[in-house]
Amino acid sequence: MSIQIINNISSIIAQNAVSNTQASLQNTLQQLSTGLKINSGADDPAGLSIAEGLGANISALTQSGQNASNGIGLLQTADGALSQVTTILNQAITIATEAGNGGLTTAQSTALNTEFTSILNEINQIGSTTNFNGTSVFNSNSTNSLSSTQGSAAAPLTTATALKAGSVTTITDGETGGTFVFTAGATDTIATLEAAVNAAAGTTLSTGTTAAISATTGQLVIAGPAGDSLQITSTEPALGAFTPTVVAGNSADVFTSDGTGSGATNTDTSINTLSAASLNLATNNLSSTTAAQSALTAVTAAIAQVAAQRGAIGASINQLTADTGVESTEVQNLTSAQNNVQNANIASVTSHLTQYNILDQTGFDALSQTNSAEQSVLKLLQ
Repeated sequence: MSIQIINNISSIIAQNAVSNTQASLQNTLQQLSTGLKINSGADDPAGLSIAEGLGANISALTQSGQNASNGIGLLQTADGALSQVTTILNQAITIATEAGNGGLTTAQSTALNTEFTSILNEINQIGSTTNFNGTSVFNSNSTNSLSSTQGSAAAPLTTATALKAGSVTTITDGETGGTFVFTAGATDTIATLEAAVNAAAGTTLSTGTTAAISATTGQLVIAGPAGDSLQITSTEPALGAFTPTVVAGNSADVFTSDGTGSGATNTDTSINTLSAASLNLATNNLSSTTAAQSALTAVTAAIAQVAAQRGAIGASINQLTADTGVESTEVQNLTSAQNNVQNANIASVTSHLTQYNILDQTGFDALSQTNSAEQSVLKLLQ
């Protein structure tokens, strides 16, 4: 082998070895400090893509579990309120049965009717005040607008439609607590009733309460402001009973997703409006044995209606509970998979640290020896 001094090849080799060892040692120390095997895209491009995708799935599923829990809370609130409604409707069954029996004094009948009216008001209150997270559970706004059952698009009512003398239309306003009573005279028409209702707005009735014939349905619509709750009874044959213009409730819409378009679902549970009117009880009373027997039938039907709603809500609660369990299991499994891809094996990394520390020391020693070896050339010149 020839002796050269221009290029120290051994030194270059040693320098490269030390540089590589230093890079590996730095990477090992980074893994130990972060606990991650992949700290940049350069460490493992394919692994990084897999780990980030799994992380997105985990985040979406974790929030989906929270969404489902919130949905369960809303539905349980609705179910609890409906349970209380069932309890007070059973009380209504008792007093309606008692009122349907003969032999009661006028004072006793009046007391029973007052209690029955109180029960209907309590149902309205539950419907209007029950809320979850500041949002109404039962959207009772539909009871602020009621329409007559008489009249249609083909045969509409008109303002000139005559009213029967002595007929009574009563409006109870939940916002003001007032009761408006209109007794028809011999020459009164629907126009007279409309004028009386509009005149009472701002006093007995809430400001903004109106009465007008709908150009679409041909029925008389009496409506209060948003959020108000009206109860209307009428003995006027030309109008008939009044029913909510819109029977629409709330909706518990729960969105769950695994972060992909194909893995997204919406669980939508309709929650019906809750009020005496929505349960078809607003026109009932216990003023006579006949009326009490009719009310008994209506209350029994209302209990069945509430039970059906609770059944639908219960089924959704079970579904969301199952979804929550599945999502928790998915998060557990995906987190384990992400750990396998992304997390460092500390035992292996520690072993590498020892290895690279030794190589680093021996590399510097070798580099020192290669530089010293060049000094031997000088002996040839002595």
